[in-house]
Amino acid sequence: MNHPFLSELHTFIVRAKAATYVGGGAKTSSCRPASHDLQFVDGGWSYLDSYFGGADFIGEEAVWHLQRPVWVMNYYGYILKPELITPAQAGQMIKASLSRMYTEGRFLGGFEYSEGDLVYFDTSEGEFSRFTGREWIERGGIKVYELVYHGGLVKE
Repeated sequence: MNHPFLSELHTFIVRAKAATYVGGGAKTSSCRPASHDLQFVDGGWSYLDSYFGGADFIGEEAVWHLQRPVWVMNYYGYILKPELITPAQAGQMIKASLSRMYTEGRFLGGFEYSEGDLVYFDTSEGEFSRFTGREWIERGGIKVYELVYHGGLVKE
């Protein structure tokens, strides 16, 4: 894959992420029993975020170019302190934080955002072509939610 392709892929991933979960995108038909699926399509590009659960959840985001898989990310998130944060509060904080990150034209770590008494953090290693990372939310210095993720390019 050449550099212009990678730049276009990165831009598409940021747009797709902003338009689906964070942007309140419409759900599509489940591709697996009981999955929650969000899809974004633009020209020859397509994106699918498919996950299970709610308070604790696991999922996968995938991107296809001209119907060939080119990039995938897996994630697992969970509430650590249900007495200090509800799933709805965590979801609201994640959406607010990620929407700000996406306006910077990126989706990987090195990011911090606070709102009220909640602080969101995201750290990662690697580039979008091969990466691992972690996001978490703290309330009063106590970690109340965490998500781990990894992914990268798919090559045949």
